[in-house]
Amino acid sequence: MTYTRETSLKQDSARIAGWRPLYDSLREAIISHRLSPGTKLPEDELASIYSVSRTIVRAALQALAHDRLVQLKPNRGAFIAEPSKKEAREIFEARALIEPKVAALAATAAKPADIVRLRQHLEREHEALHAGRDADAIALSARFHVDIAEIADHSILTGFVRDLVSRSSLIIALYWRRRDTTCERHAHQALCDALAKGAESDAAALMKSHIVDLLSGLDLGREKKETSRLADVLAIDKP
Repeated sequence: MTYTRETSLKQDSARIAGWRPLYDSLREAIISHRLSPGTKLPEDELASIYSVSRTIVRAALQALAHDRLVQLKPNRGAFIAEPSKKEAREIFEARALIEPKVAALAATAAKPADIVRLRQHLEREHEALHAGRDADAIALSARFHVDIAEIADHSILTGFVRDLVSRSSLIIALYWRRRDTTCERHAHQALCDALAKGAESDAAALMKSHIVDLLSGLDLGREKKETSRLADVLAIDKP
């Protein structure tokens, strides 16, 4: 009896563990703006698109809700989060406080291999932008900030940056007013150069200026965008 129960529990755990590829796929679609804030995420439709059980879908949605990328509304289902204008300002204010410190730490910790990876990342970002692959450019731009936090090697601050950058992507999807808001290549290049030189104060100042510029590129009076048809966006994005 004990063996049967333990086996069942392990099987349930294995089934639920399959949520990660779905989580990763949805998170990438959200951050790259292929799915708009406010889009409904029906469990049955996601289960059909990804050919998984609703149990796995539910686990992925709960994980996204924990990251505050999805809102779970009682009796209504799951929706991609829609940050308010007040929340938008607060998130970028928090980034302007945290990320300059992170950039300064990264400047002292960066190794030559880290700089090589950052420069390669910038090339991919540049290529995506000039090829008109805006979704890829947006996701790469967001990832650049997380990469710097990981170089800083401060797990708590890295967690904050990862969360704030993810939520910033939703804000930009709702409120951006110019195409280069998320793809300031010159700002990222200058940051990379400062890290390569180990220039802590320069890295901090450049990061703060970059975050302030991102905020200035948002139109917090803008109406929300129309949502996309879920199957059209995710059909080509199965894990």
